[in-house]
Amino acid sequence: MREILPKGHKKLLNAWAFYDWANSVYSLTIVSAIFPIFYGSLFEKGETIEIFGGAIRSTPLINYATAIGFIIVALVSPILSGIADYLGNKKTFMKFFNYLGALSCIGLYWFSVDQIYFSLLCYILALVGFWGSIVFYNSYLPDIAFPEQHDRISAKGYSLGYIGSVILLLVNLGMVMSASTDEARIDAMKYSFILVGVWWILFSQFSYYYLPKGNTGHKLTNNVLFNGFRELRTVWRNMSDNIRLKRYLVAFFIYSMAVQTVMLVATYFGEQEINWGGDSEKTMGLILSILIIQLVAVGGAYLTSMCSTKYGNIPTLIGINMIWVMLCIYAFFVTEPIQFYGTAGFVGLVMGGIQALSRSTYSKFLPKTEDTTSYFSFYDVSEKVGIVIGMGIYATVDLITGSMRNAILFLVVFFALGILLLFRVPREK
Repeated sequence: MREILPKGHKKLLNAWAFYDWANSVYSLTIVSAIFPIFYGSLFEKGETIEIFGGAIRSTPLINYATAIGFIIVALVSPILSGIADYLGNKKTFMKFFNYLGALSCIGLYWFSVDQIYFSLLCYILALVGFWGSIVFYNSYLPDIAFPEQHDRISAKGYSLGYIGSVILLLVNLGMVMSASTDEARIDAMKYSFILVGVWWILFSQFSYYYLPKGNTGHKLTNNVLFNGFRELRTVWRNMSDNIRLKRYLVAFFIYSMAVQTVMLVATYFGEQEINWGGDSEKTMGLILSILIIQLVAVGGAYLTSMCSTKYGNIPTLIGINMIWVMLCIYAFFVTEPIQFYGTAGFVGLVMGGIQALSRSTYSKFLPKTEDTTSYFSFYDVSEKVGIVIGMGIYATVDLITGSMRNAILFLVVFFALGILLLFRVPREK
């Protein structure tokens, strides 16, 4: 019989952190690297596809599908949070979304234009499965670790996720680049989707073996189901007395729309708009760009932390958003691989920094007497709603103008507005 480990036990903490090793392969291979390249290979540039009685180009289509996935996540996250806080068997819910996401990744092996409805369903369910499992994964932290252990074990999870996802990406890259024909290269990409699903399920078992079933369970009622939404409404009302927090959250909501959109569409932009020369050069170039972003992001987060210590959080965020404005303007003119590599390096530099600093700034502005769980749930839902709006606007501009370049340039508006709103955040006395 499995030993029940006490709270704070090293083996229990390691088991929790190891889920990052299991699930981060989805973020890197499906969201950022292999799948966008595979998806682009199915279409000629500017080609349209018949769906729901109309014709649409490939890039707006996948961006709308991403937005739909995040709409589902934004709607169910508060419900899942309420369940996670109340029910005893949170491991079952975490497994459900884990397996939903992993099996949907395997389903991407059959992704094709001829089966576009099934294909997009797998894509959307993989997204929902990933983010749904994260809700329960995060909710375990107070159960298995003491407050003084939170930062260290969270950082360990991030590190394990980075290492694991890069290892599998290199394996997938080896399969793709060793293929001798374009058809074999496409097949290798499809096999990489299966590897993601198998990896995710296989390595998550170590976490499930040691993670407890959950707290003492209660009967599920309508009050519990909608408690998360009530908490979000309460948080928004309470913010009326905290002008600094409210103004900062509005600013974050605006510029985060642009940041998250860039992160989700960067590879599709590179696949469509850069003169790579050939398919093999394109595949290698795009994956190399992703690795550059991943590596530089770690240093960028550290550099941003030093700047915030010296200059303060809000001035540093203003500076980072100004860099984002220049990057988006520059990206409009990028056509060659060397330019794209340079842009990827700067994106990595500010990407890791703005995410880490945004969350830590929010935590600093929270009321000290309130339960922070509800406030961070509000933060997460705001971020997801922002992604929906950002991806929707980006896809629409791309659809109307026929160019992803115009859509990237349009994001400048959100970064500029975010800068103006950050200037309105009252400084600490």
